[in-house]
Amino acid sequence: MTEQQPYEVVQRYPEFELRRYPSHAVAEVSVRGSFGNAGNQAFRSLFRYITGHNESAGSVAMTAPVVQEPPSSEKVAMTAPVVQTQADDGAHVVAFVLPASLTAATAPVPTDPQVRLRQVPDRVAAAVRYSGLWSESSYRRHLAELEAGIARAGLIATGPPRFARFDPPFRPWFLRRNEVLQDVEWPVSD
Repeated sequence: MTEQQPYEVVQRYPEFELRRYPSHAVAEVSVRGSFGNAGNQAFRSLFRYITGHNESAGSVAMTAPVVQEPPSSEKVAMTAPVVQTQADDGAHVVAFVLPASLTAATAPVPTDPQVRLRQVPDRVAAAVRYSGLWSESSYRRHLAELEAGIARAGLIATGPPRFARFDPPFRPWFLRRNEVLQDVEWPVSD
């Protein structure tokens, strides 16, 4: 069974779950193209990295989700599923969340210069889960519902939203687990 990125549900709202994600490492690649093709474009480089094309020639377990988001000059956390977001210029950052036992400092060093390792700080994110196709229209529809729910809850969104895919492409579309994630400001407890 594929390792899933850990999180703690801190509160449930009618439209979404509020989750706390611990700090985690990701292997990521930047690609240009359509929302639908970004994951496919990045997959080969990321898959080669986890199957031993790295300086230690060691394999890394596949985790879920795969995350896609737009690039940003600001450090933004990623999660695992595959998460996908899109910038206005058509650029996407697609990331594999690495197993919880690894950090960006302890993960095998990529030999492909396109693959970057990054440690994502802990964060709180609103998440909505849905099944279906990996289409931009479905993502945008669920994102709009999530944004409305966040506003109704009085929370403040931070950073770009992310699209997360948990299942392989051969899984029937109606059984696929997808999520839209949006980091939010959450009061820090003393």
